[in-house]
Parts: sequence; structure tokens; C-alpha cells
Amino acid sequence: MYDKTYDMDKRKLLSALSHGSIFFSLLGISIGIPIAILFVSDDPVVKDNAKEALNFHLNVWLYGIIFGVLTLILIGFLLLGILQIVNVVVPILAILHCLSNTEQPYRYPFIFRLL
Repeated sequence: MYDKTYDMDKRKLLSALSHGSIFFSLLGISIGIPIAILFVSDDPVVKDNAKEALNFHLNVWLYGIIFGVLTLILIGFLLLGILQIVNVVVPILAILHCLSNTEQPYRYPFIFRLL
């Protein structure tokens, strides 16, 4: 499916950086990392991983807004806790996948893919 002529170490690094950028979300620059990687890299696997990371960012923000509104009704506290757990665990799984399987991009489960 993908050409194998790309540098595997660079592929691992950029793919892991795309998915790991979610951990910088408090800095407000987290979404800029996969966007920059998307435009700078010409590796199709890295581009797919960057798009998937962008989709994950957008989904986390959307769910955060929805659960934040639900917090006003006292239902969202549990949902916000679950979202924070997902926000940490799933990107770690994505990074591990990118480091061990360089031939295909990681696909986050249960997200809307806008890109």
C-alpha cells in the first residue's frame, strides 16, 4: 500500500510526534504540531498519522465542550473524567503503534474523521 523507500526512523519520529502532540494541549500549540508535520512531510504514512492526530484533537475538543456543558447539569463530571483518561491512554497506544508498525498509520477508534 505504501512505498518502503522512506526513512523509517524519520517516519517513526514524526508519526509519534504527531500523536504525542496531544500532551501539549495545555500550551495551545498542540494542534500546530501535526499541521506542520502534515505540510512538511512527503511520507504518506506520516501524513496519514498527522491527519489522524488532527482528527483526534478536534474530537477531544468537541467532546470537551459537550461534556463541559453537561457539567452544568451535573452529568458531565464523570464524562470529563473518562475523556481525560482517553486523552492520555489512546495517544500512548498510537505512539506505541507508530514505533512498532511503521508500514501503516494508526487509526483512533470511535472518532469522527473530518480530514
